[in-house]
Amino acid sequence: MQLLVIDALNLIRRLYAVQEARQRDQEAALVATGAALKHAAGRLLVQFDASHVVAVFDGAPIGFRHRLYPAYKSGRKPMPAALAAYLGELQQGLWQLGIDALLSDTDEADDLVATLANTLSRHGLATTIVSTDQGFCQLLGPHTRVWDHFNQRWLDTTYVQQNYGLSPSQLVDYWALTGVSGSQIKGVPGIGPKRAKALLQQFGNLDRLLASPPASKEEHGVHRHKREALLARQLVRLVDDIELGFNLKDLRYRPSTKGP
Repeated sequence: MQLLVIDALNLIRRLYAVQEARQRDQEAALVATGAALKHAAGRLLVQFDASHVVAVFDGAPIGFRHRLYPAYKSGRKPMPAALAAYLGELQQGLWQLGIDALLSDTDEADDLVATLANTLSRHGLATTIVSTDQGFCQLLGPHTRVWDHFNQRWLDTTYVQQNYGLSPSQLVDYWALTGVSGSQIKGVPGIGPKRAKALLQQFGNLDRLLASPPASKEEHGVHRHKREALLARQLVRLVDDIELGFNLKDLRYRPSTKGP
């Protein structure tokens, strides 16, 4: 058994950006995006031959992270209004392929994906997440993998080691120290990627770092900004215990039962 989880808006927004640059007008770009989405999803279904599949959409613009930290994602460019209005058509196109949509009024898509993946992992079942979002690398494990469709590569343990010099289990603490600029999450002032990597290679994780008497300028900085680091960690760590309200059997891939 294998679950294929498509990070839908991650895929759609990139496809739309390509078609918007190619097409003569907005309506043509939307229609072309729909065709490109169905083509990409069809390729993924064949490539991974998954027994279960779902496309996860972001239906919660304001969630617990915004309440904890109002600046969360405040600098992100909003989805074009025309594309937002066309999402229903795109969901219908996926449904015709046998792919249901999952979204929540209260939870972010990333947390829904994490809940699906980690729930299956705890039962020894496999999940493939399709996304370019490196935030999902914190979920990597024996039963969970991440596929970058656009670059045709795995965002795996080797990728994390090559790009961060750390293990997937250390990524949340790494981002807690460095912050995540794309989400407007501030980490510890003065701690960039190199220093964060060095600290985590030395201490293993943020908790051990904070439990140790500071012996360097960087360590003193982390202790001084402990509150900011712990808040950042809470913001970047994906939630994996959401009550989804359906059974895994509801996601079984049945291409012949839907659409014309």
